[in-house]
Amino acid sequence: MQLTRFTDYAFRLLMYLAQQPERDATISEVAGYFGISRHHLVKVVNHLGRCGFIETSRGKGGGLKLSQNPAAISLGDVIRKMEPNLALVECRQADYKNGDCRLQSACVLNSILDEALEAFLNTLDRYSLADAVRQGGEEKLIRFPKKG
Repeated sequence: MQLTRFTDYAFRLLMYLAQQPERDATISEVAGYFGISRHHLVKVVNHLGRCGFIETSRGKGGGLKLSQNPAAISLGDVIRKMEPNLALVECRQADYKNGDCRLQSACVLNSILDEALEAFLNTLDRYSLADAVRQGGEEKLIRFPKKG
């Protein structure tokens, strides 16, 4: 299983914001820091906002910030809300046409893969965004550019 770039960028942004709760970040700042497309990051920001993970404000002095404490954001929840399709095999996808697989009537692989996916997500549910950015001591995981 591989997470999409969309989810990867979402995690990067959330981790960036979790490391600096005292100030808002801008999309350009985050895109520049990670060397990623600003255009793609705008889509990620919009989705994270709709999901309730971040708050955005426009205009001079505006920016992005977490909408809740990083300890309250489950990594599993982020994946569930960012990934459009968590099916591990084609026949488990929502748009799969029944009858396309000759093994379907006797296949137990689906239930095994469903169990594996559930274990993966349950493991991630045990960790928060705060856990993902925590390091020994008070050292920051991300070094931020000085504003001003």
